[in-house]
Amino acid sequence: MNNNIKVGDKLQIHCYKHNGKLHQVCDEAIVLDVDENKIIVANNRAKLTEADGRSYHAKEPAILIFYKKRWFNVIGQLKEYGLFYYCNIATPYIIDNNIIKYIDYDLDLRVFPDGGFKVLDYNEYNYHRKLMNYSNEIQLIIKNELSNLIMMKRRNEGPFTPNLINKYYDIYQKLQNEQH
Repeated sequence: MNNNIKVGDKLQIHCYKHNGKLHQVCDEAIVLDVDENKIIVANNRAKLTEADGRSYHAKEPAILIFYKKRWFNVIGQLKEYGLFYYCNIATPYIIDNNIIKYIDYDLDLRVFPDGGFKVLDYNEYNYHRKLMNYSNEIQLIIKNELSNLIMMKRRNEGPFTPNLINKYYDIYQKLQNEQH
């Protein structure tokens, strides 16, 4: 199914842009769950490297959910002052040589601990849409999947199901303790 990926495996994450250029690399993603629809991974203070070579570490643990048939992925960020979500509008993922790969389509949904949310990066989306010639079909998929993601948030379902991120963070912590 997923290249025989199993719970506990360590993967990398590569984010690309529509033109095929590598946009960002995340050095660590520990598999917590995998099935025919999704893969859920975690990391803590992961090293992120941008296309221009700059790198930095995330400030907190994160639970990342990638989907096989949805055009978005969701990052639950466990910050000191609450659970934030950073949702990328992006292609369904593939796994190639222990690397989770997807194409990012600029638009993001940011969800705050109080339940409020905001769509980010319209300007970046419009710029890249013209520069990289996003097809009408891709633009329609992006619009529909952003609407679906917002609806899921409003209903607190899917990746926004209460306690889902905490449940997977507990699994991550247990895996980390077993390895040490």
